[in-house]
Amino acid sequence: MSDGERLTATPAGIKLAPVDAVAEGKARNFVVQMRAGRFHGFVVRKDDAVVGYVDRCPHMGLPLAQVLDDYLTPRGDLIACSWHSALFEIDSGVCVGGPCGGTRLTPWPVAVVDGMIVTTG
Repeated sequence: MSDGERLTATPAGIKLAPVDAVAEGKARNFVVQMRAGRFHGFVVRKDDAVVGYVDRCPHMGLPLAQVLDDYLTPRGDLIACSWHSALFEIDSGVCVGGPCGGTRLTPWPVAVVDGMIVTTG
């Protein structure tokens, strides 16, 4: 792999940020530089827990947000792809609207550990 390749997973144990760096009901982008390339993902904070996904729409393979950290619908109840209006459930990543029927976002395992958002696998 080259240094510029976009990766789809990270190892466990990477400390990303304090949980307070992501407001309740909001999302935040994270880019992790590794020897093999860069990983692009995002985390949604919901009910004081976090859920993470690879920043790649299953419909066209593009990053979901055209504006940094703008991953959610205006009501904050779904993840939205800003390119083609695909909609995904926050908890499962399952497509519930738009041109992505039968697909889901790729999970990025993260958790809150001692007040920090940390990769878990």
